[in-house]
Amino acid sequence: MGFLYETHMHTCQGSRCGVSTGKEQAEFYKEAGYTGIIITDHFFGGNTAPDRSLPWKERVEWYCSGYEDAKAEGDRIGLDVFFGIEQNFEGDEYLIYGLDKEYLLKHPEMEHWTRRQQLDEVHRAGGCLIQAHPFRIRGYMNNIKVGDLFADGIEAANAGNDPLDDARAYRMGNAMGLVMTAGSDNHHSPAPAEKLYGVELEKRLTCIGDYVKIILGENKISLHVPADRFVLAPGQVPDERHFAYRLNKEEQALPFENQWMD
Repeated sequence: MGFLYETHMHTCQGSRCGVSTGKEQAEFYKEAGYTGIIITDHFFGGNTAPDRSLPWKERVEWYCSGYEDAKAEGDRIGLDVFFGIEQNFEGDEYLIYGLDKEYLLKHPEMEHWTRRQQLDEVHRAGGCLIQAHPFRIRGYMNNIKVGDLFADGIEAANAGNDPLDDARAYRMGNAMGLVMTAGSDNHHSPAPAEKLYGVELEKRLTCIGDYVKIILGENKISLHVPADRFVLAPGQVPDERHFAYRLNKEEQALPFENQWMD
């Protein structure tokens, strides 16, 4: 076993749907045997905790507080804690790695980026993006929008997904040669062991930039998921609700030529 990292998780301080504080999350993941965690609270396009009526600086300070508390506790107990972001557009969400609080404070325009602008600007800043749970469908979404053209890889396994969602993502990722990651999408601690996903790396991360290099270098990543997570029952076809669309270069959602069901 290599070094185990959580790549997708939330705190109640940064995410409105979060339950546990950053400190509580850090304590739990240390006990669960993880080397480190990446806090990816919902940013201002999604289910964020900060009051959107506040000035930008105050919102950013509030948003980063969950990560900062987790980092302080991680430093105390020997857990690596890194900063990330989860941004939402129209139900399609992206995990951003490589930015920091200082960058956020200087770039209030990022709240209004298009997907293309987000990709370009994150790359310009030395970061990377992973589309979170690309085949998930929920009540807040009109349809499934696969945005692989606006990310450096996909989250092939998410503990909050239906297994079918992940089986489809894994098939697409393999067929298209995409970088694939896994994450728990954990909002509270403690969490059941079977709901703890992540990635296993050969080397310990010294900073979030190390993880960015792995993603942008298109390195194969070992996924910490149940052995049967990507099993797909034969003969399944997507119903109307689960029909997938793919975003083209103009960010238009068009029917995906392959539904990744076989």
